[in-house]
Amino acid sequence: MKPLENMNLTGQFLIAMPAMQDPFFSKTVTFICTHNEDGAMGVVLNRPMQITLDHLFNQINISCEHAAIGDMPVFFGGPVQTERGFVLHTPSIEYNSTLQINTAIALTTSKDILESAALDTGPDKLFISLGYAGWSAGQLEEEMSHNAWLSVNVSETKALYDLIFNLPYDEKLPMAMRLMGVDFATLSDVAGHA
Repeated sequence: MKPLENMNLTGQFLIAMPAMQDPFFSKTVTFICTHNEDGAMGVVLNRPMQITLDHLFNQINISCEHAAIGDMPVFFGGPVQTERGFVLHTPSIEYNSTLQINTAIALTTSKDILESAALDTGPDKLFISLGYAGWSAGQLEEEMSHNAWLSVNVSETKALYDLIFNLPYDEKLPMAMRLMGVDFATLSDVAGHA
């Protein structure tokens, strides 16, 4: 096992342990976009908001010509910068503010990705959230050492896309647990990481 201080969870998923009482993160699956000595940033994948993409487009004055995406849910990505959009997507082109996480996933925070999605010229797959989950330097490592999270590294692209884009939100936590070979109901408050 790697020492916690040398941990890099970029591109991995965090599963909140059953003891997690924080209402923002209880029973969540979070995709880690960056993790380095300065801290970590991720997007919660299974907390839909009560708004759709159509509603979001109306709020930011984008006219949607791609009717198929209008009913997509917008998700609560975490409690930091909840007024700002964070879009996980398949890496097709770079936008004004794109971070390449790995070969299969990128994160864009600029409005131009939403404009291209509205015109049906955006990436093949999108996951749109407001806000993100953030950890200061050493905070995530500390939480991992106290068994607040399980980490799972998903290298198979289909499983990665299922967890981020394809599955209904209420199936993401059970799938992440299956990928670890663990049943959420049988987890105790003490566990390690995979």
